[in-house]
Amino acid sequence: MGISVLIVGSGAREHALTWKALQSPLTTAVFCAPGNAATAAIAINTGLDATDVDGIARFVAERDIGLTVIGPEAAVAAGLADRLLEARRLVFGPTRAAGRIESSKAFAKSLMERTGVPTPGHRVFDNPAAAKDYVRGEQRAFVVKADGLAKGKGTLVPRDTEETLESIDTLMLQRTVGGAADRIVLEEKIEGREVSLMALVDGEHVLALQPACDYKRALDGDRGPNTGGMGGYSPVAAFDADDVQRAVETVLAPIVGALRDAGTPYRGCLYAGLMIGATSVQVLEFNARFGDPEAQVLLPRLETDLIALLEAAASGNLASASASWTNRASVGVVLASRGYPGTYSTGVAIDGLGTVERDVFVFHAGSAASPSGYVTAGGRVLTVVALADSLADARDRAYRNVNRIRFDGMSFRRDLAQREVETPALR
Repeated sequence: MGISVLIVGSGAREHALTWKALQSPLTTAVFCAPGNAATAAIAINTGLDATDVDGIARFVAERDIGLTVIGPEAAVAAGLADRLLEARRLVFGPTRAAGRIESSKAFAKSLMERTGVPTPGHRVFDNPAAAKDYVRGEQRAFVVKADGLAKGKGTLVPRDTEETLESIDTLMLQRTVGGAADRIVLEEKIEGREVSLMALVDGEHVLALQPACDYKRALDGDRGPNTGGMGGYSPVAAFDADDVQRAVETVLAPIVGALRDAGTPYRGCLYAGLMIGATSVQVLEFNARFGDPEAQVLLPRLETDLIALLEAAASGNLASASASWTNRASVGVVLASRGYPGTYSTGVAIDGLGTVERDVFVFHAGSAASPSGYVTAGGRVLTVVALADSLADARDRAYRNVNRIRFDGMSFRRDLAQREVETPALR
């Protein structure tokens, strides 16, 4: 018997989830809350905001939604899963308490310390003067992280002591991410390659997805400010199946067990941002949802029915589940508005979408429909994803199709997956 599905969120991640959900023979209808201009073309947009807990709960009851899939972290923090669970509705996404693993960096660090999960050393401060005194005493640079949710803009990576002091001022005094930085975490700087490992979790069991790499800096060569993500690729040669299994055993399983034992079982997608060194793996952060742009890169590679997997996780039945993946490689390039992640213009016409090659996926984030076609409506506008038999070919195909799309001020990184093609292994 089929079910109706509600995808919560409005970005390219949610467009990709909607696209994949529609391929499932289990789905009778797919709704989005609120969705975007592109999901409106393939599913049913509700217009409900992702954090409108009351409105979504009413909609789920009225439409008898069989499975709600929470996309953005803001909906997790708003307690959407809590409300739906109270109404005995199936929901893929953690409760507010379990979601603290993303909504509070300090909480996540404390949890990792208690469970022995490897992570860079850190100190937590809620007073900017005390934080700066500590940095002056240490006379070295630290990664400066807002404790709360900051839409990918709460992590600053200064080069030296002086820039670290300026970063503290930026977050805590200039309040560039608002109250998210009322408390900050100063983290030891470590070297290596970042890898994103996501897993489906049913409160106890962990089903790891394929690893991916994303690019957080705005400019080529990992320069410029941090963003919500400028693109990514999968698979990752430097992180094979054995590495994934070790990460499940040493990172994901201990965290899931600790949350279960604390009475806040985690059900949903658990994302671990890992730093891979020559001899070690450390956790930089956890997210309480699918990554963006990682979801756009991974979902086209998934051969198993997505809805069957999410339903198993939401209902506590992952123990016997498995996921099958294509051997083809995937590269995704985010097309952004000029000025992102700072100020940018919107309402700019997007041309060339109809010229993209068949089986190249264009997932929409910041776009809107107009009488003459799509126009820009956000900072990250589109993610162009290509599959091919090799990562080099997927990269070439992705950029070939990026060049078919145009809008005034369009910006994107030109070095995505280049390092993997040139130097795939770290050891």
